Amino acid sequence: MQIIAEHKLVEFARRHSTSRSGLFRWLELIGQRGFSSINELRETFPHADLVKKETPVQLRQQVPYDNREMIFTIFNIGGNKARLIAIIRYESQQVFIHEVLTHAEYDAWNRRR
Repeated sequence: MQIIAEHKLVEFARRHSTSRSGLFRWLELIGQRGFSSINELRETFPHADLVKKETPVQLRQQVPYDNREMIFTIFNIGGNKARLIAIIRYESQQVFIHEVLTHAEYDAWNRRR
């Protein structure tokens, strides 16, 4: 799969070195193969969750989607040390890394739905 905004992983790993190995393991696994659905993705990432949120205006400007709501895929990284929030487009085999957050930051992000 093509990874978009990979720099967000690097930036987070720089600030939170304990998550580095988990982030780069995720990157290795997601890049090794293509996935056609969330069910197929969960064969490799069993704890991946889907979260529906209103699409932020700045994201609508960056990513050409016409929906006002988006479905984000949430990955637990490094035993819940971090949460990687991605938008996955299975038909085009693209993963857009929206954010990488600590567990506490993710809880705040999730409450803003």
